[in-house]
Amino acid sequence: MSSPEVLVIGGGPAGVSAALELARAGIDVTLCEQGPRLGGAIHRQPDDPTQSVRVPRSHKQRWQAMSDELAASTVKVLCRHMFAGIEATGAVLLEDRIHGRLVTRRPAALVLAMGAIERVAPVPGWHLPGVVTVGGLQVMMKSTGRAPDGDVLIAGSGPLLVALAAQMASLGNAPVAVLERSTRLMSVSVIASLLRAPAYLWEAAGYLLTLARSGILPRRGAFVTAIAPRDGRLSVTTLDRHGRERQMLVDRVALHDGLLPNSNGTMAGQHGPFIVRAGDCREVLGGTAALADGRLAAHAVLAQIGKAVRATKVPAAILARERQAQAALNTLFDYSGRDPAQLPDETIICRCEGRTLGQLRSMLSGDDPVSAREIKLNGRFGMGACQGRFCAEWVASFVASQRADGSPPQASEIVGSRWPVKPVPIAAFVTLPPSHPSE
Repeated sequence: MSSPEVLVIGGGPAGVSAALELARAGIDVTLCEQGPRLGGAIHRQPDDPTQSVRVPRSHKQRWQAMSDELAASTVKVLCRHMFAGIEATGAVLLEDRIHGRLVTRRPAALVLAMGAIERVAPVPGWHLPGVVTVGGLQVMMKSTGRAPDGDVLIAGSGPLLVALAAQMASLGNAPVAVLERSTRLMSVSVIASLLRAPAYLWEAAGYLLTLARSGILPRRGAFVTAIAPRDGRLSVTTLDRHGRERQMLVDRVALHDGLLPNSNGTMAGQHGPFIVRAGDCREVLGGTAALADGRLAAHAVLAQIGKAVRATKVPAAILARERQAQAALNTLFDYSGRDPAQLPDETIICRCEGRTLGQLRSMLSGDDPVSAREIKLNGRFGMGACQGRFCAEWVASFVASQRADGSPPQASEIVGSRWPVKPVPIAAFVTLPPSHPSE
């Protein structure tokens, strides 16, 4: 009798770790990745193997070991297969981008390792061409092995700013500036926590050394207040900790304000598969934690389907250590962005639909409270391609700042739970796939 199929969504460290752990237990595992290659954001593999972005040696060694084991395992890998959601009957929907069709699977269990969602706090002009996320720019660099052309400004808050800047410098085009909003300094407790996970300190030291050699170091307490088009470039207004305003003319702006877990589209019906999340999809803790969390997710699946689980406390101990380290890191950064109440009316809040803060203010100007459903359907906030994943948090935050009754809508209410979770061509719904045993 064949073992039940387990579907793992996401080809990053958490997904690959979960798939390998399940395969070791003799489970029939299919690993799905929406991109052309496995690796996720952390271990993104270049289109041309001879062109690559410099990453810490430990990252390369870790991914190489996983790739070697995966190649020798029984795990079935499906690249260019995007998770589209779970329908009411519990069927898992995948868009087969190779053949341009939607396929359904009915696995016994589903491991979701879809990574995190990058946050960017709204500022006037953040919707303009040439304004990207730090994570998106890093993925592009890892794929192409080249730094972006022209003058690039990196701004926001978080360790990813320094990583991107150092990688750009190593590829021959250091950013013109790195603006770190936070002014917080390391405390004794933070240092003590990071010493338990010294890889973070070594990695940060390597990046800062690269930047120092390029003559670029982060400007702390500085942030972007507005972006505007000017002569085919971007005019950026910045403010520093002393209240001094500065104008910069650049070709590209990369923004970043932290990461959020990605749980979109995971609602199952009554007869749906057993679902467990892993890695940054569940809790944003980084690559090392993702490996341990992938194993723990696999153990949860094995226990659910009645397979023996090897007793070990190692993954849980690693997860606890990384959680403590990430908590320490988070005290050093400021992911809040500007107070939405201080932003001008013309500020775009929903980039997909082009909806402004002024339009949201107008919706809220009446005496009656406005529900999350009205904000989405009538105001069209969160109605675009991303379905609110990038704007719902900020919409909810602004509504909360305007309401004194303490009952603002939650971001999750604006996002909702529906499929497909990402845009899928209509043709994919009408092209019938060949039957699959698990359908």
